[in-house]
Amino acid sequence: MKQSHRSTRIFILCLLAVSVLVPIVVLSGRIKHLTSDVSKETDALKLNSIEQEDGEGLKEPTLEVYKDEGGSTVSFSTYNESGKSEVSRNPGSNANLAEKNGSNHKAKKDNQQSQQEGIVSTSDGKEEFKQATVEHDQNARSLSRKEIDLKIQEMKDQVIRAKAYLNFAPPNSNSHLVKELKLRIKELERAMGDSTKVSELSRRALQRMRAMEASLLKASHVYPECSAMAKKLRAMMYNAEEQVRTQKNQASFLVQLAGRTTPKGLHCLSMRLTNSYFALQPEEREFPGQHKLHDPDLYHFAVFSDNILACAAVVDSIISTAMEPEKIVIHILTDSLNLPAIIMWFLLNPLRRATIQVQSIDSFDWMSTKYGGKMQWQSSSDPRYASPLNHLRFYLPEIFPALKKIVLLDHDVIVQRDLSGLWSVDMKDKVNGAVVTCREDEPSFRRMNMLINFSEPMVGRRFDVKACNWAFGMNLFDLQKWRRRNLTEVYHNYLQLVRNSSAYLDSYQAVIDCLFGCTSWYKGSKRPLWKAGSLPIGWVTFYNQTVGLDRRWHVLGLGHHADVKQRDIEQAAVIHYDGVMKPWLDIGLEKYKQYWRKHVKYDHPYLQQCNIHD
Repeated sequence: MKQSHRSTRIFILCLLAVSVLVPIVVLSGRIKHLTSDVSKETDALKLNSIEQEDGEGLKEPTLEVYKDEGGSTVSFSTYNESGKSEVSRNPGSNANLAEKNGSNHKAKKDNQQSQQEGIVSTSDGKEEFKQATVEHDQNARSLSRKEIDLKIQEMKDQVIRAKAYLNFAPPNSNSHLVKELKLRIKELERAMGDSTKVSELSRRALQRMRAMEASLLKASHVYPECSAMAKKLRAMMYNAEEQVRTQKNQASFLVQLAGRTTPKGLHCLSMRLTNSYFALQPEEREFPGQHKLHDPDLYHFAVFSDNILACAAVVDSIISTAMEPEKIVIHILTDSLNLPAIIMWFLLNPLRRATIQVQSIDSFDWMSTKYGGKMQWQSSSDPRYASPLNHLRFYLPEIFPALKKIVLLDHDVIVQRDLSGLWSVDMKDKVNGAVVTCREDEPSFRRMNMLINFSEPMVGRRFDVKACNWAFGMNLFDLQKWRRRNLTEVYHNYLQLVRNSSAYLDSYQAVIDCLFGCTSWYKGSKRPLWKAGSLPIGWVTFYNQTVGLDRRWHVLGLGHHADVKQRDIEQAAVIHYDGVMKPWLDIGLEKYKQYWRKHVKYDHPYLQQCNIHD
């Protein structure tokens, strides 16, 4: 028994010894293997260092950025499209690399340089990758916008098709298909409005598109006739074009009507100034400096106007830009109705060292006695053409008999530079100095045949249809040459010729009648010689008597064209609000009103009382 217990204990102890010794043996073997590996690596490092010390000239050269004869490049590292660094090598560059080996000192410098270049190329690669990512995002966004526009266009097409199908239904039809189409139209129109506001299409909008397509498919089965659909669409297109034509005619009529009316504020201002004028004593109504009115050595300006606010603005611009205001003499000619108001305004707002004269056309007794029946201007529904002030410019030598030269300004201009240089312009033996309007790319461009009837043989013989035209608004006139050549009589002869040939064309009515699709601008069977207004008869009166001025003297188009170049406006000596959209009207172009407003005294009590604000 004891023997069995003893053998059992020995067996257990043996097992314990084996379980303890075996792991120790295994671990010791592994440790010895690791120690041998480390010693081998250490020996290799030592051998390496010895070899490097013995053969410095045999050190492997480092890569650097260079260009060989073929222009190929080796870079230390670049970035691929995924942003990972990779080494790029030039095949066939080993010979070049061998040639670049040198001393250890040079190798160290080359190594540092190559590392710096590697860093630079790495940063450049990152920046290029970022830029490429940004450009890709922008392209994706622009593509999404294009898709949105296409979807919206599809919605519009669906709405048009649905409305066409509704026209096929009987009047007052209340069928299920009609109700469904009407509902789908409302839903799509609401979806298009929402997408326009938020610049994106919602999932609901796409669902409504699919629903509309299903409804249209049902309607196509109910109304399968394609020819009837095409006919209905053509009728709808014709009706839409007619509506557009009517709306444009109405808009043109309203614009013309607004340009011919007097704003309530201007009427109020005229009444208040007239009332104040008649409250003055006769001796208080005189302007100072009247002895300068006939001095030919001064700078004389003429302005013909019946608009108080326009006169005030143009006179203020002349004085504020003049280098020698004491040499400025301004002559304002108006009608008897507006004479008291204009005089009173300049009595309340005297000019700075300049001289002003205000006259009425009714005070010129010599006009009726000298010319009599010759002064029968054309009749027109537009008062701008029928007013005697519009044709008074052709009598400048008689109105100012003592003057040699004069500058005529329209009341819808603003002076931005000193104009005294005009008196030294070489007129080249001509009477009229004006800016020409020959360039087709400018808003002021006009051909002679646009206002003059060249189908008349007399007109074709006397004038060249390709002749370079000019503009009223700022004109320098040599009154001495005018008198010698008797151009006022030439003007009267053309007036008489027109009266004998046919009636004048009402320019305003012609624009309304022939606004779209009109092949000619005349009324009746016979065309007149030219349209109403002073410009066409001015062209023929001063034909071959006009010298072109530098374009910077006078820029036109601010009253009818929204694309006048900003640089031209800033460089111009005079800017002209020609057209119906005057700066004192609500229909005036807002972007150009700033140049006019700074010459209007909006803080004046009368303007404030009449609610005239900027």
